[in-house]
Amino acid sequence: RNSDITQPSRHLGLVQAEEHPDLEAFLDMAAGLVMQSVDLDAMLDLAGGHISQSLPLGDCSKITPPAQKIGIAKDAGFAFAYPHILADWRDQGADIVFFSPLAGDPVPECEFVFLPGGYPELHAGRLAANDRFLTSLRTHASTKPVYGECGGYMVLGEGLIDAQGNGHRMAGLLKLETSFARRKLHLGYRSLTAPDGPFPGRWAAHEFHYASTLRAEGTPLFAARDAEGTDLGAMGLRHGLVSGSFAHLIDASP
Repeated sequence: RNSDITQPSRHLGLVQAEEHPDLEAFLDMAAGLVMQSVDLDAMLDLAGGHISQSLPLGDCSKITPPAQKIGIAKDAGFAFAYPHILADWRDQGADIVFFSPLAGDPVPECEFVFLPGGYPELHAGRLAANDRFLTSLRTHASTKPVYGECGGYMVLGEGLIDAQGNGHRMAGLLKLETSFARRKLHLGYRSLTAPDGPFPGRWAAHEFHYASTLRAEGTPLFAARDAEGTDLGAMGLRHGLVSGSFAHLIDASP
């Protein structure tokens, strides 16, 4: 009931932690409220000593990096990259370089560009006006791979319509148009199969977005099924060295 710890929300969940004006102070305050209000020793006793500091993960294979040097967009518009995937890539010797399209950064010198999911619809105007980023992305895509997930996938398309119905020109690397003016929830775990592209094979993934696809033309990237095995048909697109889909890859699937 303490209004000091109320957190704003928006579609897809809470406003991201990195956007909090003073995250450390907020966490200290929340921790203090827990200390004042919760008998932590009693909770530990109730757990009967079954709290472990770590969980056994079994035999987990690492996800192979798509290149030796990977440029990854990272800012308020592109913030949904899974840390375990980046850790796997680093553990296998990949060099990861972050850049911020919203700050006006061009694509860095690298062998592979990854545009993660995020909230490009909230920053569509800034992205559309960022010629430095878009031009460098198109130049990179002419000789080296580019991959986008969810929000990153939408930025690779020709156009994005925001929630107010305003159209914004995107990178134009895929024949794709998406809209937030026509919202529809897409949510669930996915089983994906790619015959080729940057991530060939079978993958466990998930989909969580409100964007609608107005037009998608080209070669599909994945064949998709839902968590119950229902065939969802084709998902995503690939054209030349550019590919992407609305799905977030989680791990390789046997």
